[in-house]
Amino acid sequence: MRFSASAIACLIAFPAIGAEPAKPNVLVIVADDLGYSDLGCYGGEIATPNLDALAKNGLRFAQFYNTARCWPSRAAILSGYYAQQVRRDSVPGIKSGAQGTRPEWAKLLPEMLKPLGYRSYHSGKWHVDGKPLDNGFVHSYSLDDHDRHFAPKSHSEDGKPLPAVTAKDGYYSSTAIAEHAIKCLKEHAEKHADTPFFEYLAFTAPHFPVQAPSADIAPYKKKYLAGWDDLRDDRWKRMREQKIGGTVLAPIERALGPPYNIPEAIQKLGPNELSRPLAWKDLTAEQREFQASKMAVHAAMVDRMDREIGRVIAQLKAMNTLDNTLIFFLSDNGASAEIMVRGDGHDPHAECGTGATFLSIGPGWSSLANTPFRRHKTWVHEGGISTPLIVHWPKGFAARGELRTAPGHLVDLVPTILAATGGKVLGDAPPAPGISLLPNFAKDGTAKHDSIWWLHEGNRALRVGDWKIVAAGKTSPWELYDLGEDRSETKNLAKVNPKKVEELAAIWQKQFEEHGALAKKDLK
Repeated sequence: MRFSASAIACLIAFPAIGAEPAKPNVLVIVADDLGYSDLGCYGGEIATPNLDALAKNGLRFAQFYNTARCWPSRAAILSGYYAQQVRRDSVPGIKSGAQGTRPEWAKLLPEMLKPLGYRSYHSGKWHVDGKPLDNGFVHSYSLDDHDRHFAPKSHSEDGKPLPAVTAKDGYYSSTAIAEHAIKCLKEHAEKHADTPFFEYLAFTAPHFPVQAPSADIAPYKKKYLAGWDDLRDDRWKRMREQKIGGTVLAPIERALGPPYNIPEAIQKLGPNELSRPLAWKDLTAEQREFQASKMAVHAAMVDRMDREIGRVIAQLKAMNTLDNTLIFFLSDNGASAEIMVRGDGHDPHAECGTGATFLSIGPGWSSLANTPFRRHKTWVHEGGISTPLIVHWPKGFAARGELRTAPGHLVDLVPTILAATGGKVLGDAPPAPGISLLPNFAKDGTAKHDSIWWLHEGNRALRVGDWKIVAAGKTSPWELYDLGEDRSETKNLAKVNPKKVEELAAIWQKQFEEHGALAKKDLK
């Protein structure tokens, strides 16, 4: 992996990094389908005091990006490569995508940290090819059932299947995932206190189905009756006060529904479900109540996740390791407009949020969660790819409560962590696209990408500086935006600046070909 001169300079500027008393511990926390503005410290109305505290004592990144989908993002987080480069998103002509297998040279972060003495733990969602214990983790709780938050049928610990959970067992996904992380940390403190750790904490919340304990839902019962239109305006007002999110609130795309057309799901869910984000004032009273109930559960899921993160942070404090633990919090993609029925199906007579229901927030509330941007998970417009990023590391940098505006991407996590720990890639791994963020911990904008590239299900994008081209689908024309003036992509400049489109499109195509060639590197 390549490190810039500025990254090396930053290492010199921070004598604590890679020096005594100890290498930093690392905690990467990943939310599933969390919107850019769902957290309080990003303008949301949901109570997230623990994450807000990390931001207050650390950094928030305003322009950080994911891949628009769950499994490509996880590949990028753990490998440091774009998902196409390691065959974890579609590459023409070879087996790739969700069922793709990484090349032998594409090792995961725990294997890179192992030579430095790190012990690595995985808790929660996996969604990467291979098994955790075969990729450098010494303990793992893998929740492989993504259709049930109360009673999963497929989960394992250290590679051994666990019994299916029943509705009477008192299980809830976020609590179980955090509990495993705490268990690993306690064992680490008891038996391996002289060595650093890497904890990969991957929640399945707030991914659909929206399900949460009733006590967690109660505070939000009436909160969302105001509707997505007014609440979106409220979020945008708070975001402007926080100077986060850009300069423009994009209008809701009323005609744009879920990315996948599943009409039978809408039929199963009944007349109060909506496949389009209609104006709230035009909904019936019954539709408003139904829709508000769904978002109340989404909020409860985020709230509960924050509380469980608080328990993990409390464990770090008890171990006296919080100050020298490099913590990242982020989401794998933007909030989802998907509407479908899977798992155990949906009982229309059951209370919203229970295990008998299978509901999604849909495009109306996804538009709120992704405020102020356009579109949703799977699209590579800003709503689909923008993630909050909170970084907390008191011993690593002096900044407290500051904002960082330099663009970054999930592929930057591996080089940042390796720079902070003194680690390196293994074997003959080719150059990766990420940069170390360490210089930006000290001063905004000191480390910059030449370009950031996207492709998912035909949705394409490239960002160079403040310029971005983006296209929705394989056959759609390129759109062009100046994100410095219009982060929310409301003014398409493609017709007035066709040369810029041509220039950026050529870069996108060149990288597409290079990524495909890299994916084929070890194929015979």
